[in-house]
Amino acid sequence: MPFIILLPFFRLFILRKEWFKYAGALNRFWSWLQLHMYGVRVEVIRKGNYNPKQQYIYAPNHSSYIDIPLLLSTVPGFLNFVGKASLTRVPLWGPIFKALYISVDRDSRMSRAKTYLYSNKTLDEGRSLVIFPEGKIPDENVGKELAEFKDGPFRLAIERKIPLVPVTMPFNHIFLPDVKGQFIVNRHPLKIVFHEPIDTTNMTMNDLETLKAQVFNIIKTEFVTDIYEDRHKHHQKSGPLSAA
Repeated sequence: MPFIILLPFFRLFILRKEWFKYAGALNRFWSWLQLHMYGVRVEVIRKGNYNPKQQYIYAPNHSSYIDIPLLLSTVPGFLNFVGKASLTRVPLWGPIFKALYISVDRDSRMSRAKTYLYSNKTLDEGRSLVIFPEGKIPDENVGKELAEFKDGPFRLAIERKIPLVPVTMPFNHIFLPDVKGQFIVNRHPLKIVFHEPIDTTNMTMNDLETLKAQVFNIIKTEFVTDIYEDRHKHHQKSGPLSAA
C-alpha cells in the first residue's frame, strides 16, 4: 500500500536524471517504512570510523529479498546498487529499479562488461556503490555458507582506491526466505553489521585474491551457529504475510 501511494512520485522523479536523488531519498523512506510496518527490531552495528564525505564500496552477503530495503534504510547517501536483470521486469517496481540502479545479466558477458562501466560511472558521480560479491542468493546453505565471490567489487575498490566495507546480514534469510512461488515472512529480529572499512590505497591487482579472502572471512564472523539459529526458528511467530 505505501508503495502504491508513493508510485506517482517515483514515476515523476525518474523522468529527469537530475531528479534521481529525490527518487533515491523516496526509496530510502519507503524501505524504512516497510521495515517498520513489519514490526521487527533492527539492530545496526557500525565498526570503525566512517567519513560521511567518503565514498565506499559496500560488499554484503546476499540471502533474501529484504537485503536491499535493509541496506537502503541503513546506508547513508544516494546509493547505487548492482542487481540482477530480472528485477527490472518486476511489475511497477521494475522501471524504477532500471532507472535508478544498475542491472546485470550474470549469464551475459556483454552485460557484465556494461555493468563494470556503469559502476565506474557511478563512482565518477560521487555515489557509493553496493555490490553483492556472491552475485546472487546462494542455492543452498543460505545464511550458513557464502557462495564463491566474484571479482567485481574488489577489482573496482583496488582500481579506484576506494575503501571497501564488508557487510553481514545474518538473519535476513530467516525473516524473508527465498522460496520460489511463495512470499513468506517470519517475525525475527534483523541485524546488519558494517565492518571496519578496508583501505585499498596501496593495493594492486596482485592483492585481489587476498582481499576477496579477507572480506569472505570477515563477513562469516557474524554468521550464527546452527544451534542459535534453530533456537530462533523454533520460537518465532509467523507474521501476517506468512503462509502459516
